[in-house]
Amino acid sequence: MAEIVLGIGASHTTLMNTAWEVVDHLDRAHRFRDALREAARRLAVAEPEAVIIVGSNHFRGFWLDLMPAFTIGVDEVLSGGEHGTPAGSLPSAPALARHICDFLVARDFDIAFSTRLTVDHGISHAYQWLIEDLSVPIVPIVINCFAPPLPSLTRALSFGVKLRDAILSSDLERVAVIGTGGLSHTLPFPDWRLPKSDDDRFLVDSWREGRGRWRDFESRRRVIVTGAPATLNEEFDRSFLSALEDGRSAAFVEALDDEALVRVAGNGAAEIRAWLTMAAVMAHKPSQTLAYSPMPEWLTGMAVAIIANGASS
Repeated sequence: MAEIVLGIGASHTTLMNTAWEVVDHLDRAHRFRDALREAARRLAVAEPEAVIIVGSNHFRGFWLDLMPAFTIGVDEVLSGGEHGTPAGSLPSAPALARHICDFLVARDFDIAFSTRLTVDHGISHAYQWLIEDLSVPIVPIVINCFAPPLPSLTRALSFGVKLRDAILSSDLERVAVIGTGGLSHTLPFPDWRLPKSDDDRFLVDSWREGRGRWRDFESRRRVIVTGAPATLNEEFDRSFLSALEDGRSAAFVEALDDEALVRVAGNGAAEIRAWLTMAAVMAHKPSQTLAYSPMPEWLTGMAVAIIANGASS
């Protein structure tokens, strides 16, 4: 039976790669980056044979022509390489990925799969900062966080429970899991069903037509995204991290539907689904927050947390 050796929750942003000079003078920026490096160090010490990365899609790998709630890469993994993130093929773990897929489907969790999965920084930022130097293969799992209707927060928790069971029943001895995204932030992403402005309509069109040509839309899209006002909610972020520390993330989101989450913490907070999945995989054992840095310069509340060995049932 496999051992789940470590869980990591980590925020992501391409602005960390492209605009570091803007924040280099800020202690809070360095605290976040240093926390990523510490998490990477602890991951190396844990010596996993494979790492599962649970993250989101930002319309560079998935499109409105087909938007599954949960997707697993079971063979080739290709990274879009936008804004300083790794480009091209990433090392994958097909045997583990296919085992997880088979296990979940056999237990009535209908996860989509891809034999040539394209991911964006929702997966590749975590790979870049936490895994790249380890030469460890990954299993990417993408949760739909930006194209409503979204899987519920409690569905993400349920997914994590079954994912844990799938990992524990695998042939590998040591597996780690990363949940990446969030915390509070608002992206200027409209509800694709109700675009209201020219920018909204441009973005929705790019999501409809972007398969194979997302770079055609990237210049204007980048201006729209980086020009958005920062709308962080530090109180929400700290409360969520506290819930993880106390092992009560499930209770934290019990009465929090997606509408309330967006109202309180912004549409980007939908990415806490990845953190919830990670916490459930780790059996909701108490976490340790390595850093919390509110970063309006990056439009996001940035955090890194770890959960030590949660393998024993």
